[in-house]
Amino acid sequence: MTRGQQAALSAGALAIGASLLAWGRRSARRIDFRGRSVLITGGSRGLGLLVARQLADEGARITIAARDQAELERAREELSARGAEVRIAVCDVRIRGDAERLVREVVERTGTIDVLINNAGIIKVGPLEHMQVEDFEEAMAVHFWGPLHTMLAAIPVMRRHGSGRIVNVSSIGGRIGVPHLTPYCASKFALAGLSDSMRGELAKDGISVTTVAPGLMRTGSPFNAWFKGNHRDEFAWFAISDSLPLVSIDAVRAASQLIDACRHGDSGLVITWPAKLAILANAVMPDAVALAMNVTNQAVLPGPSSDAGMESHSGWQSMSERAPSTLTKLTERAAAANNEVPR
Repeated sequence: MTRGQQAALSAGALAIGASLLAWGRRSARRIDFRGRSVLITGGSRGLGLLVARQLADEGARITIAARDQAELERAREELSARGAEVRIAVCDVRIRGDAERLVREVVERTGTIDVLINNAGIIKVGPLEHMQVEDFEEAMAVHFWGPLHTMLAAIPVMRRHGSGRIVNVSSIGGRIGVPHLTPYCASKFALAGLSDSMRGELAKDGISVTTVAPGLMRTGSPFNAWFKGNHRDEFAWFAISDSLPLVSIDAVRAASQLIDACRHGDSGLVITWPAKLAILANAVMPDAVALAMNVTNQAVLPGPSSDAGMESHSGWQSMSERAPSTLTKLTERAAAANNEVPR
Protein backbone atom coordinates (compact mmCIF):
# COMPACT_ATOMS: atom_id res chain seq x y z
CA MET A 1 0.00 0.00 0.00
CA THR A 2 1.39 3.38 -0.99
CA ARG A 3 1.67 6.32 1.39
CA GLY A 4 -1.11 8.07 -0.49
CA GLN A 5 -3.40 5.08 -0.06
CA GLN A 6 -2.52 4.85 3.63
CA ALA A 7 -3.28 8.54 4.10
CA ALA A 8 -6.60 8.20 2.29
CA LEU A 9 -7.51 5.15 4.36
CA SER A 10 -6.61 6.95 7.60
CA ALA A 11 -8.61 10.02 6.60
CA GLY A 12 -11.60 7.84 5.76
CA ALA A 13 -11.38 6.02 9.09
CA LEU A 14 -11.20 9.34 10.94
CA ALA A 15 -14.20 10.66 9.04
CA ILE A 16 -16.23 7.54 9.83
CA GLY A 17 -15.19 7.70 13.48
CA ALA A 18 -16.11 11.37 13.73
CA SER A 19 -19.48 10.71 12.11
CA LEU A 20 -20.24 7.87 14.51
CA LEU A 21 -19.21 10.02 17.48
CA ALA A 22 -21.43 12.89 16.29
CA TRP A 23 -24.34 10.48 15.77
CA GLY A 24 -23.86 9.02 19.23
CA ARG A 25 -23.73 12.43 20.90
CA ARG A 26 -26.84 13.56 19.01
CA SER A 27 -28.73 10.45 20.06
CA ALA A 28 -27.71 11.01 23.68
CA ARG A 29 -29.24 14.51 23.60
CA ARG A 30 -32.61 13.23 22.40
CA ILE A 31 -35.62 14.17 24.54
CA ASP A 32 -39.22 12.99 24.66
CA PHE A 33 -41.74 15.83 24.44
CA ARG A 34 -44.45 13.96 26.35
CA GLY A 35 -45.40 16.00 29.40
CA ARG A 36 -42.94 18.79 28.54
CA SER A 37 -44.00 22.41 28.97
CA VAL A 38 -43.59 24.11 25.58
CA LEU A 39 -44.10 27.82 24.88
CA ILE A 40 -44.51 28.86 21.23
CA THR A 41 -44.66 32.53 20.28
CA GLY A 42 -46.48 33.26 17.04
CA GLY A 43 -48.29 29.98 17.67
CA SER A 44 -51.77 30.91 16.48
CA ARG A 45 -51.18 30.33 12.77
CA GLY A 46 -48.66 29.30 10.13
CA LEU A 47 -45.49 27.49 11.13
CA GLY A 48 -46.11 28.05 14.84
CA LEU A 49 -49.50 26.35 14.67
CA LEU A 50 -48.07 23.46 12.65
CA VAL A 51 -45.38 22.93 15.28
CA ALA A 52 -48.03 23.08 18.02
CA ARG A 53 -50.10 20.42 16.24
CA GLN A 54 -47.22 17.99 15.99
CA LEU A 55 -46.07 18.57 19.57
CA ALA A 56 -49.66 18.13 20.74
CA ASP A 57 -49.72 14.74 19.05
CA GLU A 58 -46.56 13.88 21.01
CA GLY A 59 -48.21 14.74 24.32
CA ALA A 60 -46.54 18.07 25.10
CA ARG A 61 -48.22 20.64 27.37
CA ILE A 62 -48.46 23.60 25.02
CA THR A 63 -48.86 27.34 25.48
CA ILE A 64 -49.29 29.35 22.29
CA ALA A 65 -48.89 33.12 22.37
CA ALA A 66 -49.85 35.74 19.80
CA ARG A 67 -51.37 39.21 19.60
CA ASP A 68 -54.73 38.25 18.07
CA GLN A 69 -57.29 36.84 20.53
CA ALA A 70 -59.60 35.48 17.81
CA GLU A 71 -56.77 33.62 16.07
CA LEU A 72 -55.68 32.14 19.39
CA GLU A 73 -59.19 30.97 20.21
CA ARG A 74 -59.51 29.21 16.84
CA ALA A 75 -56.12 27.57 17.31
CA ARG A 76 -57.01 26.43 20.83
CA GLU A 77 -60.29 24.94 19.63
CA GLU A 78 -58.49 22.96 16.95
CA LEU A 79 -55.66 21.77 19.22
CA SER A 80 -58.05 20.82 22.02
CA ALA A 81 -60.02 18.72 19.54
CA ARG A 82 -56.81 16.73 19.00
CA GLY A 83 -56.74 15.96 22.71
CA ALA A 84 -53.99 18.46 23.47
CA GLU A 85 -53.37 20.17 26.78
CA VAL A 86 -53.16 23.70 25.40
CA ARG A 87 -53.31 27.19 26.86
CA ILE A 88 -53.39 30.48 25.00
CA ALA A 89 -51.90 33.84 25.92
CA VAL A 90 -52.49 37.20 24.29
CA CYS A 91 -49.04 38.75 24.34
CA ASP A 92 -46.95 41.30 22.46
CA VAL A 93 -43.39 40.04 22.88
CA ARG A 94 -42.07 43.38 21.62
CA ILE A 95 -42.99 44.71 25.06
CA ARG A 96 -40.60 43.43 27.72
CA GLY A 97 -43.23 43.45 30.46
CA ASP A 98 -45.61 41.40 28.31
CA ALA A 99 -42.93 38.80 27.60
CA GLU A 100 -41.99 38.56 31.28
CA ARG A 101 -45.65 38.18 32.25
CA LEU A 102 -46.08 35.47 29.62
CA VAL A 103 -43.19 33.40 30.96
CA ARG A 104 -44.29 33.92 34.55
CA GLU A 105 -47.82 32.72 33.79
CA VAL A 106 -46.55 29.63 31.96
CA VAL A 107 -44.37 28.71 34.93
CA GLU A 108 -47.25 29.28 37.35
CA ARG A 109 -49.52 27.00 35.31
CA THR A 110 -47.09 24.22 34.39
CA GLY A 111 -44.28 24.53 36.92
CA THR A 112 -41.56 25.20 34.36
CA ILE A 113 -40.65 25.91 30.75
CA ASP A 114 -38.86 23.00 29.11
CA VAL A 115 -38.96 24.32 25.55
CA LEU A 116 -39.18 27.89 24.22
CA ILE A 117 -39.81 28.34 20.50
CA ASN A 118 -39.43 31.94 19.33
CA ASN A 119 -41.45 31.94 16.14
CA ALA A 120 -43.34 35.27 16.14
CA GLY A 121 -42.64 37.16 12.94
CA ILE A 122 -43.63 39.89 10.54
CA ILE A 123 -42.79 40.31 6.85
CA LYS A 124 -42.82 43.60 5.00
CA VAL A 125 -42.02 43.47 1.28
CA GLY A 126 -41.08 46.35 -0.98
CA PRO A 127 -38.23 48.42 -2.45
CA LEU A 128 -35.79 50.17 -0.15
CA GLU A 129 -37.09 53.50 -1.50
CA HIS A 130 -40.38 52.85 0.30
CA MET A 131 -38.99 51.53 3.58
CA GLN A 132 -38.91 53.95 6.49
CA VAL A 133 -37.03 53.86 9.78
CA GLU A 134 -40.25 52.70 11.44
CA ASP A 135 -40.29 49.59 9.23
CA PHE A 136 -36.82 48.64 10.46
CA GLU A 137 -37.77 49.38 14.06
CA GLU A 138 -40.86 47.20 13.82
CA ALA A 139 -38.94 44.28 12.32
CA MET A 140 -36.24 44.54 14.98
CA ALA A 141 -38.85 44.74 17.73
CA VAL A 142 -40.51 41.51 16.61
CA HIS A 143 -37.53 39.46 15.43
CA PHE A 144 -34.76 40.60 17.80
CA TRP A 145 -36.18 42.24 20.92
CA GLY A 146 -39.11 39.83 21.19
CA PRO A 147 -36.93 36.69 21.33
CA LEU A 148 -34.45 38.44 23.61
CA HIS A 149 -37.25 39.36 26.02
CA THR A 150 -38.63 35.82 26.17
CA MET A 151 -35.19 34.23 26.46
CA LEU A 152 -34.07 36.51 29.28
CA ALA A 153 -37.28 35.66 31.13
CA ALA A 154 -37.10 31.89 30.51
CA ILE A 155 -33.37 31.25 30.97
CA PRO A 156 -33.37 31.61 34.80
CA VAL A 157 -36.18 29.02 34.97
CA MET A 158 -34.25 26.61 32.75
CA ARG A 159 -31.06 27.18 34.74
CA ARG A 160 -32.82 26.23 37.96
CA HIS A 161 -33.84 22.93 36.40
CA GLY A 162 -30.44 22.39 34.77
CA SER A 163 -31.87 21.90 31.30
CA GLY A 164 -33.90 23.51 28.54
CA ARG A 165 -34.36 23.83 24.80
CA ILE A 166 -34.63 27.13 22.93
CA VAL A 167 -35.45 27.34 19.23
CA ASN A 168 -35.10 30.67 17.43
CA VAL A 169 -36.74 30.79 14.01
CA SER A 170 -34.58 33.03 11.85
CA SER A 171 -34.67 32.68 8.05
CA ILE A 172 -32.67 32.19 4.89
CA GLY A 173 -33.06 35.98 4.93
CA GLY A 174 -30.97 35.91 8.10
CA ARG A 175 -28.08 34.34 6.20
CA ILE A 176 -28.35 36.09 2.81
CA GLY A 177 -29.59 39.62 2.12
CA VAL A 178 -32.57 39.58 -0.25
CA PRO A 179 -33.80 42.64 -2.22
CA HIS A 180 -37.22 44.04 -1.24
CA LEU A 181 -36.91 42.36 2.17
CA THR A 182 -34.31 44.63 3.74
CA PRO A 183 -35.92 45.29 7.17
CA TYR A 184 -36.86 41.61 7.42
CA CYS A 185 -33.37 40.40 6.52
CA ALA A 186 -31.60 42.87 8.80
CA SER A 187 -33.69 41.78 11.78
CA LYS A 188 -33.35 38.08 11.01
CA PHE A 189 -29.56 38.47 10.75
CA ALA A 190 -29.70 40.06 14.20
CA LEU A 191 -31.71 37.14 15.58
CA ALA A 192 -29.31 34.60 14.09
CA GLY A 193 -26.34 36.36 15.70
CA LEU A 194 -28.13 36.56 19.04
CA SER A 195 -29.14 32.90 18.89
CA ASP A 196 -25.68 31.63 17.92
CA SER A 197 -24.03 33.69 20.66
CA MET A 198 -26.54 32.54 23.27
CA ARG A 199 -25.76 28.92 22.36
CA GLY A 200 -22.15 29.25 23.41
CA GLU A 201 -23.09 31.02 26.64
CA LEU A 202 -25.82 28.60 27.75
CA ALA A 203 -24.35 25.18 26.95
CA LYS A 204 -22.68 25.07 30.39
CA ASP A 205 -26.16 25.35 31.97
CA GLY A 206 -27.58 22.39 30.07
CA ILE A 207 -29.57 24.65 27.75
CA SER A 208 -29.47 23.93 24.01
CA VAL A 209 -30.12 26.76 21.56
CA THR A 210 -31.11 25.92 17.98
CA THR A 211 -31.04 28.52 15.21
CA VAL A 212 -33.44 27.65 12.40
CA ALA A 213 -33.11 29.20 8.94
CA PRO A 214 -36.11 28.18 6.83
CA GLY A 215 -36.22 28.77 3.12
CA LEU A 216 -39.56 29.26 1.41
CA MET A 217 -42.33 27.33 3.18
CA ARG A 218 -45.93 26.87 2.11
CA THR A 219 -47.58 28.09 5.32
CA GLY A 220 -49.99 30.54 3.68
CA SER A 221 -48.21 33.52 5.24
CA PRO A 222 -48.10 35.81 2.15
CA PHE A 223 -51.72 36.77 2.76
CA ASN A 224 -50.76 38.16 6.18
CA ALA A 225 -47.53 39.78 5.03
CA TRP A 226 -47.36 43.53 4.33
CA PHE A 227 -46.46 45.15 1.02
CA LYS A 228 -45.25 48.61 0.00
CA GLY A 229 -44.55 50.30 -3.32
CA ASN A 230 -46.43 48.62 -6.17
CA HIS A 231 -48.06 46.42 -3.57
CA ARG A 232 -50.09 44.24 -5.94
CA ASP A 233 -47.01 43.41 -8.01
CA GLU A 234 -45.00 42.80 -4.83
CA PHE A 235 -47.67 40.43 -3.50
CA ALA A 236 -47.80 38.58 -6.83
CA TRP A 237 -44.09 37.70 -6.98
CA PHE A 238 -43.95 36.89 -3.29
CA ALA A 239 -47.03 34.63 -3.28
CA ILE A 240 -46.04 32.85 -6.50
CA SER A 241 -42.49 32.19 -5.22
CA ASP A 242 -43.95 30.83 -2.00
CA SER A 243 -46.09 28.35 -3.96
CA LEU A 244 -43.53 26.84 -6.33
CA PRO A 245 -42.86 23.20 -5.33
CA LEU A 246 -39.27 23.24 -6.63
CA VAL A 247 -38.19 26.09 -4.36
CA SER A 248 -40.62 25.86 -1.43
CA ILE A 249 -41.35 23.09 1.06
CA ASP A 250 -44.59 21.75 2.47
CA ALA A 251 -44.90 23.42 5.86
CA VAL A 252 -45.80 20.15 7.63
CA ARG A 253 -42.39 18.78 6.64
CA ALA A 254 -40.71 22.01 7.73
CA ALA A 255 -42.37 21.79 11.16
CA SER A 256 -41.25 18.17 11.50
CA GLN A 257 -37.66 19.13 10.75
CA LEU A 258 -37.77 21.94 13.30
CA ILE A 259 -39.13 19.61 15.98
CA ASP A 260 -36.49 16.98 15.21
CA ALA A 261 -33.73 19.59 15.54
CA CYS A 262 -35.18 20.70 18.87
CA ARG A 263 -35.58 17.10 20.04
CA HIS A 264 -31.86 16.47 19.54
CA GLY A 265 -30.62 19.88 20.64
CA ASP A 266 -29.03 20.60 17.26
CA SER A 267 -27.09 23.83 16.96
CA GLY A 268 -28.67 24.83 13.69
CA LEU A 269 -31.04 23.83 10.93
CA VAL A 270 -31.45 25.11 7.38
CA ILE A 271 -34.76 24.06 5.83
CA THR A 272 -34.94 23.36 2.05
CA TRP A 273 -32.15 22.38 -0.31
CA PRO A 274 -32.40 25.64 -2.30
CA ALA A 275 -31.71 27.54 0.93
CA LYS A 276 -28.72 25.32 1.72
CA LEU A 277 -27.31 25.78 -1.78
CA ALA A 278 -27.83 29.54 -1.61
CA ILE A 279 -25.96 29.78 1.70
CA LEU A 280 -23.12 27.67 0.31
CA ALA A 281 -22.95 29.77 -2.85
CA ASN A 282 -22.88 32.97 -0.81
CA ALA A 283 -19.98 31.61 1.26
CA VAL A 284 -17.96 30.39 -1.72
CA MET A 285 -18.93 32.95 -4.40
CA PRO A 286 -20.20 36.07 -2.62
CA ASP A 287 -19.63 38.34 -5.62
CA ALA A 288 -21.63 36.04 -7.89
CA VAL A 289 -24.52 35.96 -5.42
CA ALA A 290 -24.36 39.75 -5.07
CA LEU A 291 -24.55 40.07 -8.86
CA ALA A 292 -27.55 37.71 -8.96
CA MET A 293 -29.33 39.79 -6.32
CA ASN A 294 -28.57 42.97 -8.26
CA VAL A 295 -29.95 41.51 -11.49
CA THR A 296 -33.03 40.20 -9.68
CA ASN A 297 -33.67 43.59 -8.13
CA GLN A 298 -33.37 45.49 -11.41
CA ALA A 299 -34.78 43.02 -13.93
CA VAL A 300 -37.29 40.87 -12.05
CA LEU A 301 -38.73 42.65 -9.02
CA PRO A 302 -41.16 45.60 -9.30
CA GLY A 303 -39.66 49.07 -9.34
CA PRO A 304 -40.48 51.86 -6.88
CA SER A 305 -43.93 53.43 -6.96
CA SER A 306 -45.25 56.94 -6.35
CA ASP A 307 -45.44 58.52 -2.90
CA ALA A 308 -48.54 56.38 -2.27
CA GLY A 309 -46.16 53.43 -2.13
CA MET A 310 -45.13 54.47 1.38
CA GLU A 311 -48.36 52.97 2.69
CA SER A 312 -48.44 49.35 3.88
CA HIS A 313 -51.05 46.97 2.47
CA SER A 314 -51.74 43.44 3.68
CA GLY A 315 -51.68 40.50 1.31
CA TRP A 316 -55.46 40.42 1.45
CA GLN A 317 -55.50 44.04 0.24
CA SER A 318 -52.97 43.37 -2.53
CA MET A 319 -54.63 40.67 -4.59
CA SER A 320 -54.88 41.05 -8.38
CA GLU A 321 -55.47 38.98 -11.51
CA ARG A 322 -51.91 37.59 -11.13
CA ALA A 323 -52.34 36.44 -7.54
CA PRO A 324 -54.27 34.60 -6.33
CA SER A 325 -54.15 32.44 -9.47
CA THR A 326 -53.39 28.92 -10.59
CA LEU A 327 -49.77 29.56 -9.61
CA THR A 328 -50.68 30.27 -5.98
CA LYS A 329 -53.06 27.37 -5.33
CA LEU A 330 -50.69 25.64 -2.90
CA THR A 331 -50.31 28.80 -0.83
CA GLU A 332 -54.08 29.33 -0.80
CA ARG A 333 -54.63 25.78 0.48
CA ALA A 334 -51.97 26.29 3.14
CA ALA A 335 -53.58 29.55 4.26
CA ALA A 336 -56.93 27.81 4.72
CA ALA A 337 -55.33 24.89 6.58
CA ASN A 338 -53.12 26.93 8.90
CA ASN A 339 -55.46 29.60 10.30
CA GLU A 340 -54.11 32.29 7.97
CA VAL A 341 -57.58 33.24 6.68
CA PRO A 342 -59.41 35.93 8.71
CA ARG A 343 -62.92 35.08 9.88
